[in-house]
Amino acid sequence: MKAWILMVMALMLPMAAMAEEAKEGEPKVSYISLSPPFVGNYALDGGPKLRVYKADVALRVNSDAAATAVKHHEPLIRNQLVALFTQQNLESMSNVEAKEKLRQEALKQVQQVLENEEGKPLVDDLLFNNLIVQ
Repeated sequence: MKAWILMVMALMLPMAAMAEEAKEGEPKVSYISLSPPFVGNYALDGGPKLRVYKADVALRVNSDAAATAVKHHEPLIRNQLVALFTQQNLESMSNVEAKEKLRQEALKQVQQVLENEEGKPLVDDLLFNNLIVQ
């Protein structure tokens, strides 16, 4: 029985090494949560009702260097996103299609900030982990 176990383990070692080699060639994907969450007012059209949003945002990057650069420029990224969120109106925050358009615009804004600061967009995607509007 021990011989069988040793033989199976000996056969599995090369497969584990090949799997590890395959992982080394792939880019390392990581997600950076921008915390604390974004909270603020939007659609300030002078009406009696105050509109509030809360957005938990995460950014997807493909390298440790990109993650470091994003963390370094996080204050500038947050400023750009706050400005974008406060410019929204009720229609642009009310349905799924509008929220997807907002997500795409937020991604463009973040990539533009990093392009200006680092010379490359560095961020592959922007995700709303949570987006609450009232």
